[in-house]
Amino acid sequence: MTSAEPLLSQILERLDQLQIGLDQLVEREKIKEWYTTEELAKVVGKAEFTVREWCRLGRIKAQKRQSGRGKFLAWVVSHEELLRFQREGLLPLKN
Repeated sequence: MTSAEPLLSQILERLDQLQIGLDQLVEREKIKEWYTTEELAKVVGKAEFTVREWCRLGRIKAQKRQSGRGKFLAWVVSHEELLRFQREGLLPLKN
């Protein structure tokens, strides 16, 4: 074992720790505060049309926001609502 090998081993161990930290940061940043219907559809494995209908019918809690696509507002769903949906499912239909 040369005198450089322990140092190299320490450097490699530190690089592994840094990589783990970076991976955790990247994963944390994937969580968004608000999701478009397209993004939410991908997360839950449904068609965007289905998610828009859930918003329209009040099956999930959603808000309208400026979309930059003309006069129609786009639906957005909060991260908290996504978590609620994953735990509890759709809200009941309103009569």
